[in-house]
Amino acid sequence: MSSMEEYRSRIDSADREIVRLLNERISAAMQIGRLKQESDAPVYVPAREKQVFEKVMGLNEGPLTDAHLRAIYREVMSAAISMELESSIAYLGPAATFTHQAALSKFGQSLRYLPCETMEQIFDEVEKHNAQYGVVPIENSIEGGVTPTQDRLTRTPLKITAEIYLPIHHCLIVQPGVTQPRRIYSNPQALGQCRGWLQRHFPEAELLPTRSTAGATDQVRSDPEAAAIASRLAAEQGGLEILSENIQDISGNTTRFLVLGNSYGPPSGQDKTSIFFGVRHRTGALFSTLEPLHRAGINLSKIESRPSKQRAWEYTFFVDLEGHADEPHVAEALEALKEHCIEFTVLGSYPAAFRS
Repeated sequence: MSSMEEYRSRIDSADREIVRLLNERISAAMQIGRLKQESDAPVYVPAREKQVFEKVMGLNEGPLTDAHLRAIYREVMSAAISMELESSIAYLGPAATFTHQAALSKFGQSLRYLPCETMEQIFDEVEKHNAQYGVVPIENSIEGGVTPTQDRLTRTPLKITAEIYLPIHHCLIVQPGVTQPRRIYSNPQALGQCRGWLQRHFPEAELLPTRSTAGATDQVRSDPEAAAIASRLAAEQGGLEILSENIQDISGNTTRFLVLGNSYGPPSGQDKTSIFFGVRHRTGALFSTLEPLHRAGINLSKIESRPSKQRAWEYTFFVDLEGHADEPHVAEALEALKEHCIEFTVLGSYPAAFRS
């Protein structure tokens, strides 16, 4: 037997064992799913998901990288969840948007996905139980916060159950043969992330906002003088050409997304908590409000203000902090913080995401 035949025989043998073990794993997961149904527990548990990833990475001796293993196990868990979860994952459509790609990176290819036309609709579909979870962008490393998401978070019963970091690589997409587009379409965030590049290369082009990056490719298909800023996947699915790649102004461009559900899960050991609050308009109000977190030794990873929708020239605050709201020292600090607020909401507690 030749060396190549030997290795192929070993691969065939390994494949038989892998398939047997995968089915054994899925069968065990389905039994757990039945127990969850009996106790009305959620099918998707981000803390358990993180434990699985950490476990398999701890077992990894190569040559697979940890990122390779996470991608493989993402699809294994996606298959298991799809056998238990009848509902869909709502996202900002159409297919191939960056929100869609973020959803796929979290839930895998096996689940059903529900494209939505607006951010508001994503919240609505989950609130109405037409979708089990929703995926929404919350901030970009270049453009900052996503206002429609922030505003709706202040008036929804939904909770943040997980977060996703997705590297963003923008492409300029055209019909075949087009080299000098006169109109460039994309959503406002993408246009902002590529503003400098566009001014250098197409200073005369008209910049036109759309609801989504993938939706911008629809304009290109009907307009031979148009271009879209969208992903490589959007170009491939739309049968269009990429005129330029990686046109974002800053390398490392990343968007953070949130997974929204009806409740958040238990602590994972490395968590974040997001809160929203408003304070009285007086000297030192913000300092007094945040002091309980300082006393408890709780680190803030983000604080952002937004104009109050109810009182002119007054502001509300979004804060991300390290720790889980159910941990005693965090819960105690949040109770003390609440005493200084005129409004306060725990938006969710969730495992801190892996970042590549």
